[in-house]
Amino acid sequence: MYYIYFPYVLVLSGLILYECYRKKHPKWWSLLVLFAPITTPYIIFKSRKTEGMILFMIFLATFTAMSAFEFYIYSDLREKNKYAHLPPITRQVIRLSDDLKQTTIDLDKALVTLEVISKVESRINELKRTIEFIETIRIAMAANQDAIDRLVKFITDYKAYFVKKDLNWVYQIQQFYTNRNVLLHYKSLNAYLDDFEALLSYTHSNFYNITKAKTSEHLNNYDEYYLRYRRAVDTHNKFNVQRIEFQNEFLLKYPDIKPYLPGKRQTDTFRLWE
Repeated sequence: MYYIYFPYVLVLSGLILYECYRKKHPKWWSLLVLFAPITTPYIIFKSRKTEGMILFMIFLATFTAMSAFEFYIYSDLREKNKYAHLPPITRQVIRLSDDLKQTTIDLDKALVTLEVISKVESRINELKRTIEFIETIRIAMAANQDAIDRLVKFITDYKAYFVKKDLNWVYQIQQFYTNRNVLLHYKSLNAYLDDFEALLSYTHSNFYNITKAKTSEHLNNYDEYYLRYRRAVDTHNKFNVQRIEFQNEFLLKYPDIKPYLPGKRQTDTFRLWE
């Protein structure tokens, strides 16, 4: 704290002292500014009536900038050390929980974007864009799963500690992400992405034969890819409904863990690509 406050006040007090020597004002003015910088405007107008407004604006700008910087540093340090009073194990589980929360949000946003960009008409450039974005979803899923695995392992390793401290919310998060409904939901999402990517890749590679030439071989292959994709959508939506029902019931019991569960947008079912 006070990274630039004290240097700023010292410089300000020195300038006032110099002004007092030049214009033969009381020297104690500089001490007043040193201990109460907010009195500077009064001294400025007392010393320079005609030029006071310009000097006052300079003081106001620099004092505001200094105060804003100090407030930013203070807020940043407070955020970094908000768990400093807690035991190391508790701090670690909170950090792991925060990581899980953030990766869940990132995955949610990626799925929203996939829905948006995959609802356009079948144009070859849009197909390529959607195929590339599926890889982004996979990365988000991997990060989310890694965050889940790290939290679950940490809770398992320190089970005795959490039982002793009555940290029930930790176990509630673990129970949710290890529940069969949630696991099947994630598994069906992977299968959906696999079949959707396969459909898009085949359509992209054989775009002319499917849309223009309409050859029977390519149309039949397309139908096969599409049927697999459609089954994957139906399966995922089914498991998604089960996961939603479970999540709603779980939150009625444990409302405090809502920030660490999938967001509301993930409750929507996927629509078929056209």
